[in-house]
Amino acid sequence: MAGLLSIKEPNPQADDNFQASSNTDIGSDSTTSFFSTDSLATEIKPSPIKHSREQIAQLFDLPLMDLLLQAQTIHRQNFNANEVQISTLLSIKTGNCPEDCGYCSQSGHHRDKTKLQAEKRLEVDKVIAAAKRAKASGSSRFCMGAAWKHPSAKDMPYVVELVKEVKSLGLETCMTLGMLNLDQAAQLADAGLDYYNHNLDTSRRYYEQVVSTRSYDERLDTITNVRDSGINVCSGNIVGMGESRDDRIDWVHELLKMPKAPESIPVNLLVPIAGTPIGDKVLADGELSVLEWIRTIAVTRICCPSSYVRLSAGRESLSDAEQALAFMAGANSFFYGDKLLTTGNASQSNDNRLMRELGLTAQFAAPRAPKQLPVIDAMSGHQSQVVLAE
Repeated sequence: MAGLLSIKEPNPQADDNFQASSNTDIGSDSTTSFFSTDSLATEIKPSPIKHSREQIAQLFDLPLMDLLLQAQTIHRQNFNANEVQISTLLSIKTGNCPEDCGYCSQSGHHRDKTKLQAEKRLEVDKVIAAAKRAKASGSSRFCMGAAWKHPSAKDMPYVVELVKEVKSLGLETCMTLGMLNLDQAAQLADAGLDYYNHNLDTSRRYYEQVVSTRSYDERLDTITNVRDSGINVCSGNIVGMGESRDDRIDWVHELLKMPKAPESIPVNLLVPIAGTPIGDKVLADGELSVLEWIRTIAVTRICCPSSYVRLSAGRESLSDAEQALAFMAGANSFFYGDKLLTTGNASQSNDNRLMRELGLTAQFAAPRAPKQLPVIDAMSGHQSQVVLAE
């Protein structure tokens, strides 16, 4: 257990980033108590610690088995140990994106090399049919992504309708549409959107190596608009783009600098796509080790204990044992389906087999109610909107 005890507990008087726990009976020797065998079964949920950058770096340096034990311990204090949240992702508008993200085949800047064929936005009935299939397969959340820099005014009625229709099926909803202003976020909140995805991708320092058409602060502004509207934030990263461990440390620290950590955090492993600048570089230089990805998942779980940590891109190349390690590291969400926007994903039949072997069960959907509900007067037939209290 020595490795687990190698990180000094933060001193609340010395470290402004530390938030003392006020609802736990962990003893004065909190490190030893926290990692005792009995803590695996406890229902106590300590207040999250805002780790400093130095403490995050120390976590990354732990022996892997010690790190996984710490991550799994914290996971069990905040979630049902063997329950996973399952999502399905659908591209509702594919290709010809004006952004120049160096990893993405959907960028219009790379289309001459990637040869990805752009598609117009999907008709509503096709999206709903896909959502019904997702629900039937066991997904609790339906995520919709559009290759836009931001939705236009004419796109908003379309995406609002999608949110309402998918929610009517009893599914949680998530969208990723690019940047949002506060009014657009409010419209999606009123429709009842549960989650909005807007990844930071990497550290502020490495970001300029990834994309130039959108600033890091613009990404943070969108996350703020989503948070202020009352929608849950989904924001993660992509590891293996040529960044250093320091960049992965900085990315975790960026999450902790937010007023509240994202409720959902996808930790993607780059799927290098030939024809994209970053994909070509990684294919030439070599890919990041899976264990470093798993290490990143574990540190994310420790630092963001109450967030869903999702296995996203890159999972299709993992062995059963590697996926088991990822779940041990605290991942408790993943995507169903054979495709993630434009890249491949593990097959659903294989996922079902692996869940059985690992003893994992799917979480039930818990969509939130829209802020506005239609009400029809029984006598006059007049329809109006009722705004629900928060």
